[in-house]
Amino acid sequence: MRAGDELARKRRELPWVKVEKTYTFDTPQGAKTLADLFDGRSQLIVYHFMFGADWEEGCVGCSFLSDHMSGIVTHLEHHDVSYVTVSHAPLAKIAAFKERMGWTFRWVSSAGSDFNFDYHVSFTPEQLASKKALYNFTEQDVGIDEQHGHSVFYRDSHGDVYHTYSCYGRGDERFINTCAHLDVTPKGRNETSSLTDWVRHHDRYEDERPRGACAGCGS
Repeated sequence: MRAGDELARKRRELPWVKVEKTYTFDTPQGAKTLADLFDGRSQLIVYHFMFGADWEEGCVGCSFLSDHMSGIVTHLEHHDVSYVTVSHAPLAKIAAFKERMGWTFRWVSSAGSDFNFDYHVSFTPEQLASKKALYNFTEQDVGIDEQHGHSVFYRDSHGDVYHTYSCYGRGDERFINTCAHLDVTPKGRNETSSLTDWVRHHDRYEDERPRGACAGCGS
């Protein structure tokens, strides 16, 4: 635990990068900028949720993580931290899926914005064809047009916004409380390759879908 505390301290010392571009998001309250998403607080956590423009539903793994958020947001907001989920899908699809899943956290669309591309969670057809895209701080074959991650921002008293941290891939696991509980059980996570070996959308656990299938991801 103390080693984890030290790692968190070093993480907070990472250099901040000023956000020079104005990003606009489609929200239920109309167009909002990245600065607006802070909602009067100085810190903002963004979850990059895999939900492409032509997908019919959100990614299973991202949904699994998001199942843990509704009860947490109130505590974050009372500690000067706003939380918002961002996806590339249009707002109407987001709203329908959010209602289906029963979530209450804020979820906005980055459709028409460079935000997802600039933070390396959406990829162009050219990047997919070349099998060279930057994801998780490495140039690689991402294999799919959307990926997941977290990005953190700070807004100072002058209204300037800074990007302070991002993580991707397994870096998101720290936000999944179910995994933390499974890790102390005798069988652990009991998976062969990834959480999609066993995780389903929470309204589909009775379905006879193949182990590892991800409707949103196409895998």
